[in-house]
Amino acid sequence: MSTLHSTIAAIGFNRVRTLATLDRALQEKEPQRVLGWRPGPGRAHVAWQLTHLAITEELFATERLVPGSKPAWPDLVPRFRGGSTPDDEIPSGETIRRLLSESREHLLATLARFGDKDLGTIPEALKERKLMLVDVLHILSWHEAHHQGQAHITLNLYKAAHA
Repeated sequence: MSTLHSTIAAIGFNRVRTLATLDRALQEKEPQRVLGWRPGPGRAHVAWQLTHLAITEELFATERLVPGSKPAWPDLVPRFRGGSTPDDEIPSGETIRRLLSESREHLLATLARFGDKDLGTIPEALKERKLMLVDVLHILSWHEAHHQGQAHITLNLYKAAHA
């Protein structure tokens, strides 16, 4: 199995857990309230964590790996990209699921353009950060696990606070 195919398998594995966290939130009595609950002032809610995953993958699928391309959902990018401040406009579970699905489709289509021979190349948009394609693959896998974990703990904190 190539490095590229191995990473694609890993991000597929990670997505199952992310969707399970979303499903757990949606099974609660007041799912929209759960999605928007914050563990502290200014902290990210479950909806931000999960939508951030979708928007980050969309950014890699487009402008970070395909010069000149633009991400879908330009209205959501500023709200959910890295470094953004979570707001109180909470996407629905259905919207989050759709964004996760569509951004993953876009990412997989972009990754299909590459092969293991490209792993050492540095995409133009990532030259300043000196990130090679292999680094991007590692980041994508780690990033989902990181934010899925944050969404998971936020959901558990919500449940503990509202038991």
